[in-house]
Amino acid sequence: MGGGGAASGGGHRASLRRRGHDRCPSRRNTAGGTAIDTADGYSAWVPGNAGGESETILGAWMEARGNRDQVVLATKVASKPDRQGLSRENVLAALDESLQRLRTDHVDLYYFHVDDESVAIEDQVATAREVLDSGKARHLALSNYSPERLRAFLETARDQGVTPPVAHQPQYNLLHRAQFEQEFAPIAAEFELATFPYYALASGVLTGKYRTAADAEGAPRGGAATELLGRPGTPAVLEALHAVAGAHGVEATSVSLAWLRAKGVTAPIASASRPEQVAALISGATLELDAAEVTALDEASQPFA
Repeated sequence: MGGGGAASGGGHRASLRRRGHDRCPSRRNTAGGTAIDTADGYSAWVPGNAGGESETILGAWMEARGNRDQVVLATKVASKPDRQGLSRENVLAALDESLQRLRTDHVDLYYFHVDDESVAIEDQVATAREVLDSGKARHLALSNYSPERLRAFLETARDQGVTPPVAHQPQYNLLHRAQFEQEFAPIAAEFELATFPYYALASGVLTGKYRTAADAEGAPRGGAATELLGRPGTPAVLEALHAVAGAHGVEATSVSLAWLRAKGVTAPIASASRPEQVAALISGATLELDAAEVTALDEASQPFA
């Protein structure tokens, strides 16, 4: 399981999906996680960084452990400050640079990280064909597309005989439900897209560590957390979240992730900024909520649906 999300310095994220253990006993990941999600833009927001730092760290880590073939590796293009956009030339150059930093000859999943509306969908699909034909990416995925552009990409790929994207990353959590449930979920079901929602913990609000705006002061995502905590429906969600967590003897983090799994996503993506936060993420990969608990959380978060 990877660590460190988009606002936590490390810049690589964990997809909470258990896939089995490292086959080398001396290097075993006893939690069972093998899916790592990063991007070429991580972590350009840190002063002094240019992007690519996360890929460089992960490349060195995989090389040292000799575990590349045991990792499902995803990276992305279009958000690195000097590699923005989805022109053919930029995508192909960015992919080569990512592979060099990751010290591998391919990635398992390559995301077009942010839609580039200056590039026609037909041209994006043509670039996707070239990426896949090169063997440098085994599968394609999309993130931060509008529902309309997401559908257009999928339909165009189908019509042109291009292997379609297999996954997408929308924002989805207890405090951000409406767009995914009303617009993205039907598309995902129609095109059999795996769904890996980001901001699964709503800038830390759904970890339970913030109960008031004052609690979020000075936090890395304090501004976003403060805004969410100020919404009228948030206190009811936190109350329901803590009630379920108390019943299971787990942290609110675990319940937030378990709720997403109960809603049918493939796996939520979550971030850790400190090692002690990882246990709650791992628990969220196995915690099962009963129907009454899911309903209670659904009802508490209804204003966001």
